[in-house]
Amino acid sequence: MAKLIYASNMSLDGYTEDDTGAFDWAKLDEAVFAFTTDLMRSAGTYLYGRRMYDTMAVWETDASLAAQSDLMSAFASVWQAADKVVYSTSMTTVSTAKTRLERRFDPGAVRDMLAAAPRDVLVGGPNLAAQALEAGLVDQCHLIVWPVILGGRNPTLPTHGRIDLALLDEHRFANGVVHLRYRVRSN
Repeated sequence: MAKLIYASNMSLDGYTEDDTGAFDWAKLDEAVFAFTTDLMRSAGTYLYGRRMYDTMAVWETDASLAAQSDLMSAFASVWQAADKVVYSTSMTTVSTAKTRLERRFDPGAVRDMLAAAPRDVLVGGPNLAAQALEAGLVDQCHLIVWPVILGGRNPTLPTHGRIDLALLDEHRFANGVVHLRYRVRSN
């Protein structure tokens, strides 16, 4: 059975966005970008809410991004190769290939998807990840912690309820970023 992995950039104080909703504070250097690409490559399917999908779709809809560097080209190829499921009640169509639209997050359907998936599945975006964590579906959290305090909005992890984690691995990058990989302990 495939694992459901929550991967996210976050500030040291636990946010995915600054107080204006921007995430340009997480400037990927080559080492972090290559690491992130490898993490994305490990999964065959990405689960997104509407906002995260809109943010990530540019890796297919804007060819100029891939043309900027070999690293960006590799990331675009990895992103385009994966299947995507977008959960949205307001979208009527999607702008990328290999993408399916679902009206609501259904934990049972995700369990079935994981049971049938030949590769791991990534969930992106804190709101969708919170639903998956609360449903007990997330197997691992990959948190890429940036050395910045945002006092922002949109917390990376749920702010209510207890979820116990076990540290599996950590990696420090030269720019002060730290990757933490946790296993979600069964309740």
